[in-house]
Order: sequence, then structure tokens, then C-alpha cells
Amino acid sequence: MNERNIIVGLDVGTTKVCTIVGIQHANNQLEIIGIGTHPSYGLKKGSVVNIDKTVSSIQSSLEEARLMAGVSISSATIGIAGSHIYSFNSSGVVAIKGKEITQSDVDRVLEAAKAVVIPSDREILHVIPQEFRVDNTSGIKNPIGMCGVRLEAHVHIVTGSIPLIQNLVKCVEHTGLNAEHITLQPIASSEAVLTAEEKELGVVLVDIGGGTTDIAIWKEGSLIHSQIIPVGGNHFTNDLAVALKIPHAEAERIKIHHGSVLAEQLNQSAHITVQGLSGTKPREVQLSLVADVLGARAEELFDIITSIIEEKKLGNDVSGGVVLTGGGALIKGMPELGEYILGRGCKIGYPIPFGGMTNLMQNPKYSTVLGLLIEAAKRNPYIAPTATTKQNFATGSARANYSESENEESSNNTDIISKLSDSLKSVFKEIF
Repeated sequence: MNERNIIVGLDVGTTKVCTIVGIQHANNQLEIIGIGTHPSYGLKKGSVVNIDKTVSSIQSSLEEARLMAGVSISSATIGIAGSHIYSFNSSGVVAIKGKEITQSDVDRVLEAAKAVVIPSDREILHVIPQEFRVDNTSGIKNPIGMCGVRLEAHVHIVTGSIPLIQNLVKCVEHTGLNAEHITLQPIASSEAVLTAEEKELGVVLVDIGGGTTDIAIWKEGSLIHSQIIPVGGNHFTNDLAVALKIPHAEAERIKIHHGSVLAEQLNQSAHITVQGLSGTKPREVQLSLVADVLGARAEELFDIITSIIEEKKLGNDVSGGVVLTGGGALIKGMPELGEYILGRGCKIGYPIPFGGMTNLMQNPKYSTVLGLLIEAAKRNPYIAPTATTKQNFATGSARANYSESENEESSNNTDIISKLSDSLKSVFKEIF
């Protein structure tokens, strides 16, 4: 294991905490070696409301991932959402010092772009370049090496509430894990789901989570708007529980197995048996009634998204349509209803597969955590360990720590395992 870099993504959501452990190989390819999921208790609409319960949920998820991966975990990239997130676009201009634009010029113009007045209780999470302009030439993605006298940058800035960010970090660190980096969840989901072509064409990513729905709008390969809507899958479940007068767990079961947002697609005479409150008899409920309840909430959600697109005047930028991801996107009929209300193409976005447990992770509910793993890999390119870094990999990356004796044992075990796997591969090649 000492020849491979371990990176970790941690998605602390309203309904589940998910941890993914991956190996970053020398060619910068990723391979998933461990997954841990656990129900999330202690969050509401993406924000921590009970530290002890949140810590316990994170701990359970981490332990499951550790056991599967067989490595120790020291730090991770964390996802964040919640209605406290606020994003906006900004720009900055600087004079170019030399004949050619250097990295220091780019750093200066980005500093100038983020020199905006924000409330004292907020901090900047991301400064994402959209485009650079050199003199009168626009649409430049990387200006380094170009000649000019004036450099301008247009950026997308994401801010969050300092106390709420600190609460999440505190919960993570209480488990003994270092919160290496905090990434906005819709940005992570975009990394896992959207192709470069979709980002270039213009697309709206809608990540329907448990407590929130996260929006990321891309155009010409750049993020032009992001927003967190405090409506998620839990609201669908709560509506069902109230309308049918049933427990929350039963409402969740019905939503997952029998839920639809389009009553006209269902057999109008079809019924299901639901279990009411404790001590009451099971009763029959029409599937069309379930669809009416879920459909009303879905319409509200898509109306909010429509109003965001209209308010920001982004309708002409979204040529590639809408991509739905997250667990809430799996409710039957969501793409069809979205296409009807939004007036543009709508599909379910599945994570783009890469090495490791691909089939297991090919589910929209894992989009965010897979994106966090990809984000961590981008920030921490593979570094071949040296003799001095055997005990502790380079700081600032989500890698495991090992002692000298563990390294020797693990390398011996790895040699045996690799020999066995090579021989098995040769046998399968001969058979097939």
C-alpha cells in the first residue's frame, strides 16, 4: 500500500452519511476500495442541528469504509450544502507586469476579483474562474503565456455561513478525521455526472438530496450559477406521511417502491396496502393518490427551478437541458414531469464510471460523494512515496498513515495478493 495514494470523500447529507475510500494510481487513475454508508441523524436541510448525533453517524460511516478498504483514514474532502450557501459572479482587472502573463498575474487578478464586500459572518468557499480577457480578447480559459497589457477575470464566488461551516468541520474532526477541503456539493455532483460536452453546451444540474436540492448551471465549460433550494426528498416523504396518516418510515417505503409523480401513467384502479400508526389495521390506498401527493411537491420544486432560470436570465444559456441526479431523482416520472414544466430536455444523470466498485456506485444517490473523490484527486496529483514519506504521506491530502512495520507487512501481503491476482487473470484469459 505504500506505493499508492489513498484519498477519501465524505458526504454528510441530511438522510445519509457516505464515505468513499479510493486509491490514486501513478497514472492518476482512481480505484474505489471502500464504501461506508449510514443513516444521518443530526442534520436538517443540510445544516448541523445536533453535533453528537452527527458525529455518531459520521463515525459509523467511516468505520464501515475503513473495514472494507483495510486502511486507516486520516483526512477527507467534505461536501457542504444548506440554505446558508450564497453564490454570485464577480470580476477583477490588473495590469500585466511583464511581456507575458505569468501565474503571479493570474493569482493577482483572482485576488482582485474576490475583493468584494461580504458580511463578517460569511467566508468564501470557492473562487471559480469562468473566463479571462486579455486586452480585447475574451473567452480565454488559461491566459498564461499570452501577451498583453491588461488582464481581466470573471469568476463565480461561493460563500457560506462561518458558524455553520465550523459546526460541520467540528463534527468531522470529533471523529479524528482532518477536514482537508470543503467543496460545494453541486460542484462535486457535476464532476461525477456531467461530461465536458454537456458543460460546454450549457446544462442545469439538479441534485435532489434528502434535505436540499442543489442547482449548478454550466455554460461554455464554466459554472455560471449555483444555488441551494431547501426542498428535498424528505419533503416528498413528509407530504405522504401527512396525507396518508402513516409513519415516516412507511411513507419512505411507499415513495421508493411505489412512488410516482405522474398519476396518468398509473393504473387508476391499482391499490397498495399501507400500515398506519401503531395499533391500527392496514388499509388499502390508491396509487393515484400517492402520485397526486408526490406530483404536487415535484411541481413546486420544478416551478422554483424555472423561476431561478428566469430571474437570472439564463434561459438562453441552457442548450443542453436539465440533468437530474441525487436519490430524489429516482422517483418514477421525474424526468417527464421536469421536461413538461421546465420546457427543455430532462434526463436522470448517473455517475460516470471509473475503477473499482463501479456497479455498486452506479446510482444517482452516490453522485456527490463520487464527485468529492474526484475533486480530492484533482487537488492531490499522485506523488510517488520516498523513504522519508513511508510513515506519513505528504500533508494536505486524504491519505492513510502507516508505520514502518505495517509498511513491510503490507508490502509482503501485497506481493502475495498481486501474484495470486495475476495468476487468476491468466487463468480467466485462457478460459475466455
